[in-house]
Formats: sequence, structure tokens, C-alpha cells
Amino acid sequence: MNDPVIPVDSIAAAPSPPAAEQLPGSDQLDGLRALASSLQGNPEALLDLLRRLEQLHRAIQDGPFRDSLPEDRNGLFRLLESMEDSGGWPYIPRLQLRTFMELLQREPAEEPEAADAEPLAA
Repeated sequence: MNDPVIPVDSIAAAPSPPAAEQLPGSDQLDGLRALASSLQGNPEALLDLLRRLEQLHRAIQDGPFRDSLPEDRNGLFRLLESMEDSGGWPYIPRLQLRTFMELLQREPAEEPEAADAEPLAA
């Protein structure tokens, strides 16, 4: 399977900015959203994309972010206050394998919209 190659150094870690102000990396993030949309229906490719994003998150966290931390207490305190005000640490949650197994083992009668539900895999 030929997965699209995502250049790690071209992806920004910032959340989407308001339309009025474009931050560096916004175009790359829009490209990632378009890539994810284009991969809809291909869970293997989307899983690979999620893994790559998680690797990128770790690389940014352990490299440029850590290297950019303030060296004094006051600067660190201001950064922590800013993080708290803007939503905290950017965490990438993982679905547990147990969640998938529970979804697969459900009886159709347990699902409230069983008649309208789409199958997990085709």
C-alpha cells in the first residue's frame, strides 16, 4: 500500500487560528485536513496518518518545544499560565483496543439505532 508521505518538518503543531489571523503552518494543517478527508473510508491509511501525527507530536514536544522553554521561573510561570488559559497541554488521545472489541461484540439489539447503523467495515 502506498501511503502518502507527509514531510514531518512541514507540519505545524498549532491549532487552527481564527480566519482573521493566519499563523505559520496554517496551510500545512489545511493540507492535513484535506488528506484525512481524502482517506475517509480507508481505516488503515487513516491509522497510519494518526500514528505519524503522534510521532510528530512527540518530536516537536521533545525537540523544538523543550528547547524553547524559558530558562527562568518567571518565564516558565507565564508560559504555564498561557497554556492554562489557552486549553492546556495538546494531548492526542488513543482509542483503546478494548473499545473496538466492545463495538464488534455488541448485539444489534443493544444499539439504539441498529437499523440505521452502518457496519464498521465493508
